[in-house]
Amino acid sequence: GLVRLRLATGALVSIVVAIGLAVVLQRVSGEPATLVIMSAVLAMISNITVNETAISRLRVTTALLLLPAAAAVSLGTLLAPYRIIADAVFVAIMIGGVWIRRFGPRGFAVGMAAVMSYFFSQFLNTQISGLPWLVLAAAIGVGSAFLVRGFLFAENPRNTLARLVRAFRARVHALTYAVAELLDSDADDREHARRDVGRTRTRLNESALLIADQLERQDERGDLEVYVLDAELAAERLADTARHLIITGGRPADSLRRPLLAGLRSLGAATATGTPAARVGALLDAAQHGVEPLVAQVDGLGDDGQRVAFAVSRLATALAEGRKHDPTAPADETPDPEEAGDEAESEMSGLDRQPVDDHLDVAPPAQPASAGLALTTRQAIQVGVATSLAIVGGELLSPARWYWAVIAAFVVFAGTTSRGDVLTRGRDRVLGTIGGVIAGMALAFIVNGAVVPSLVLLLVCLFMAIYLVRVSPALMAFWITAVLALLYGLTGQFSIETLLLRVEETAVGAVLGMLAGFLVLPTGTRAAFGTALDTMVGAVHAVLDTSVERLLGRPVAAAPVDLARDMDAALGVLRLRTRPLDSPLPSRRGRSSYSRALRVFTSVDHYARLLARLSDTVRAPDWADTLVPAVARIRTNLDGLRALLVHTDGPDVVSAEPEVDAAEVDVARRPDGHLRRQLLVAARLLRRMDQAVVGFATDLGAPRPEPEPARVP
Repeated sequence: GLVRLRLATGALVSIVVAIGLAVVLQRVSGEPATLVIMSAVLAMISNITVNETAISRLRVTTALLLLPAAAAVSLGTLLAPYRIIADAVFVAIMIGGVWIRRFGPRGFAVGMAAVMSYFFSQFLNTQISGLPWLVLAAAIGVGSAFLVRGFLFAENPRNTLARLVRAFRARVHALTYAVAELLDSDADDREHARRDVGRTRTRLNESALLIADQLERQDERGDLEVYVLDAELAAERLADTARHLIITGGRPADSLRRPLLAGLRSLGAATATGTPAARVGALLDAAQHGVEPLVAQVDGLGDDGQRVAFAVSRLATALAEGRKHDPTAPADETPDPEEAGDEAESEMSGLDRQPVDDHLDVAPPAQPASAGLALTTRQAIQVGVATSLAIVGGELLSPARWYWAVIAAFVVFAGTTSRGDVLTRGRDRVLGTIGGVIAGMALAFIVNGAVVPSLVLLLVCLFMAIYLVRVSPALMAFWITAVLALLYGLTGQFSIETLLLRVEETAVGAVLGMLAGFLVLPTGTRAAFGTALDTMVGAVHAVLDTSVERLLGRPVAAAPVDLARDMDAALGVLRLRTRPLDSPLPSRRGRSSYSRALRVFTSVDHYARLLARLSDTVRAPDWADTLVPAVARIRTNLDGLRALLVHTDGPDVVSAEPEVDAAEVDVARRPDGHLRRQLLVAARLLRRMDQAVVGFATDLGAPRPEPEPARVP
């Protein structure tokens, strides 16, 4: 929310500055109000479309927007008397504006600046005599965004990342205390406490996703992303085990509740805002020591209670590991991994520090025929077809308002990578426009053309449109339509018929855009992604199978670590295949199912490699009865996730929690403390892998069948 607030505030300040300077320019030049509108529009476009993370690149990209804006304004003004030629050039500019998105955030911004500048030159009926003043107005709009966002509201992306990490830690803090309240609640307050745990868990997930998005935008995939995911999964496990304990047994006995609460309160203190960095390590250590008697107990303790203790210990370890990659932690306060937890988790940290070829240089494989055209090329052709038809359809509806249909057909392809995305964006734009018409009519009637209230409401609506642009196309369309209604009221052109015509033109353009997305050059890129996904899942299967066989002391044909290198190579190919499917719009990149799939399989690769390394040193032949079913269920879930991603039939995705619980309880009863701790690390890796897979599959729409309870020997 704070990132969007900064964007919207900066954009609004830019627009106000641009309007103020443009009004002065208008009075000096004697030109009409088109100068003011052009400046305001380009100030808004320069803020919305420039999504560079580095400040230096943001400034350069913003400054570069003046070139396409000035060229497009000039071209649009010069061609205005020649309607057919002007329309043909408009379509060509839109095609080029989509094609250039292949060059990343800068290409996206340049393309949008060209399209919108040409559009408004046509929309405002600019005159050749005022062209120099129009170019100067465009410079004012771009320049205001350059100064405000590049300097006044500039922020280092690492500071943004640090703020997000602090917010994530605060969410972990809230979750630990919510779990503590749940364990300590009586029957009357229990349902409220359970709902509170659910709410805090959802907020934790949202914070983790924001960090993943920021890392994606900064192109910094690495240890921080993995350890945030690890902490997120550990916190989810804590919430799940605590709720299960309460549901099945009610309030725990004092002998169980007191050490659990002590561990949770230490976790809460460690993650509290303002806790000195020097104390965090000691508090995390205290959390582990607080539940250590429960973790080490071989019998006499209910399995559900011991699982909560395990979860407290794991979360403490995940947070300790994450401190080494926390951008908010002082460099001299980086904890010693040997002090981060008990011996078992330190051994896991040692595994993690082993070189396992994290970033192999994978040569880009030859593009198969099934991959077809690049996404931007395909969408450029689709946009050309859709907007050409929209010009015809819009003209048939209204020769004076045809441009609404064209813009609607164009924007449905902004930030989309699939036909489903196009369909959703087109639907959202129509619904948002309908809602905006209703709200706009109400606002216009309320202010009744009064200048000051109309201007205030107009700025509020602009702020809301920009604030919500990254949340929902429907909401942005809603507020922009309300802005138009207020503008019509200010200029004396307001009428219900005009606003209803906007709905009709928008619907025509959106439908034509959706039809083009479905019928023109349907993509084959997903077939290449599916092949790479098959290879990746097969490689994970191989690493899992050989690691388990090695753990059980059985002979294997190839070393698990060698197979892990093949798995890394498969991940590299999957990353290449995902790239053309991901959105070129930075605000959506990282949230598509393809990019999320890449993040999930990156984490699966991480956990599988650690398991492969662990299998080199640990042997437990009598663990087969509970370990093999757990791994079999995880394999099945991987197959189910693959089927969901490529839209084919596959096995149901059912959490392996019961099977992993059984394997964990089996290990917890072993008298050999050293072996028990090592095997608990292996169980933890399997659990993390399954949590990542099942969580993503559920988000994709996998059913939630109740898992059968596993047999505990």
